[in-house]
Amino acid sequence: MGVRVRVGGWVHRTRNLGGLVFVDLRDRAGLLQVSFAPGVATAEALAVAERLTPETVILVEGEVVARPPEGRNPELESGAVELRATSARVVGPAQVPAIPVARGKGEKLAAEELRLKYRVLDLRRPELQANLVMRHRLLQRARATMSGLGFLEIETPILTKPTPEGARDFLVPSRVHRGEFYALPQSPQIYKQLLMVAGYDRYFQIARCFRDEDLRADRQLEFTQIDLEASFVSAQDVQDVVEEVLVALWDEGGHTIPRPFPRLTWREAMERFGVDKPDLRFGVEIEDLTARVGGDAAPFVSEALAVGGRVRGLRVPHGADASRKEIDGYTAAAKDAKAGGLIWAKRTAAGWEGQGVKAIGASALDAVESAEGDLLLAVVGKDEITSPALHAVRTLVVRRPGIPQLAEHAFCWVVDFPLFEHDPETGAHVPAHHPFTSPHAEDFPFLESDPGRCRAQHYDAVYNGNELGSGSIRITDPAVQGLIFRLLGIDADDQQRRFGFLLDGLAAGAPPHGGFALGFDRIAMLLAGAPSLRDVIAFPKTTAARALFEGAPTPVKAADLQALHLSITD
Repeated sequence: MGVRVRVGGWVHRTRNLGGLVFVDLRDRAGLLQVSFAPGVATAEALAVAERLTPETVILVEGEVVARPPEGRNPELESGAVELRATSARVVGPAQVPAIPVARGKGEKLAAEELRLKYRVLDLRRPELQANLVMRHRLLQRARATMSGLGFLEIETPILTKPTPEGARDFLVPSRVHRGEFYALPQSPQIYKQLLMVAGYDRYFQIARCFRDEDLRADRQLEFTQIDLEASFVSAQDVQDVVEEVLVALWDEGGHTIPRPFPRLTWREAMERFGVDKPDLRFGVEIEDLTARVGGDAAPFVSEALAVGGRVRGLRVPHGADASRKEIDGYTAAAKDAKAGGLIWAKRTAAGWEGQGVKAIGASALDAVESAEGDLLLAVVGKDEITSPALHAVRTLVVRRPGIPQLAEHAFCWVVDFPLFEHDPETGAHVPAHHPFTSPHAEDFPFLESDPGRCRAQHYDAVYNGNELGSGSIRITDPAVQGLIFRLLGIDADDQQRRFGFLLDGLAAGAPPHGGFALGFDRIAMLLAGAPSLRDVIAFPKTTAARALFEGAPTPVKAADLQALHLSITD
């Protein structure tokens, strides 16, 4: 106490008590109460204080003193002291803010589009500042962890060659080379593989990536990932490194996470949870009821089973008290996921009741391991129908009061994904992830004869139902890489044109290698408890792919297009 200081910041609020003026001064560290009292502050300082408007930037000099007991604010870190001002001056006049930065209790935020348009004001909110501070800390912890594990941070090009990685490229026209284009990288995938070929056996990068795809709350056109690659490793080795990074990040966020993470095969995840990013916080799992269905099932069920369908369902503990409105909500979720409907039955003291009794038959229901008061929710059809439908229903079910939560933080690995999947429009095989993932060695014989049977050495890290990132062991034999390209419809000439630099690199002697990429924006969002990625990115895009603050994208002058050898056509 009694220390003389000079402080600067933004005017948060002012209170004029008839000559005695209090100003809440704000900066990144928080709020400080400043008092302007006659006889202490100069006449000029009092005049400044009486004219202050919100968001004006001021410099104040004075003495730090203790607040009287009745004036202390335990909610503020500085709530026990105030700055008794002697002088003050305005160094940054401010217009009336377009959106409020200081909100009263219960006062709602301005609409998001308005906040994005006036992002500089919005970024002054303590919530967003805390999010960006958290983001900074997480980045530094990731760097320190990776460096401690012997990884080298190496930057890869931003202007690169167009390659297919599952989304459209952003193209950049070359002014120097007429009619030719760079692409912004969807990931550093090929470059980090080439770094392994070059002998840099442990690489990482906080990589900026770009994908021209539709936006969602958890997706942006440009994003940040923690990218890594290592040589002479197995899938387990890579997963161990990623676990260490994730445990460190969650520790930075104030959470202790046990290792190792449980592992599920892709097939097991789809069978038990209907999705390849299962939320393991809850024990409600999908059961296959097909073998229990007898001759008393409804015709539509029997017909579905006859063509390879199954009856699969969820047993909801103590769910028999669900209202008809609640069950209608579950049914709507199943239908939104393309199921024809939802079968339901309640276990009462008298036995099973509900339309499910007629649908799958009393014999099937009686074989279900259940207790009085349980609810059964089932779907009939092929797995591509029942899995997403039951996942959608389970997502709602686990929100019910009384559903036991097994853990607050549930990490897992999902491994052994299919190498290929069918394009629903063309029927052709397409890579389930990207075309550089190695099949399991025992599946190599089926690459040409039965590619749908091949499993990828691919692995995803999942947290509370969110995919945090993906990785794989890579193809290192140029002949195998060429075969994969051919199976994807890329002929030899096209392979050389599009991927010749990768194939040539592999032919120079490639060590076995694998890697991973963590979606950093999503991790920051989860650890900050933010509802959207936009709340942990300083200047994000809207879901319409617009940057409202700076007004991008925008038309450019005809002369600028001409310099790039471009023209706009109708």
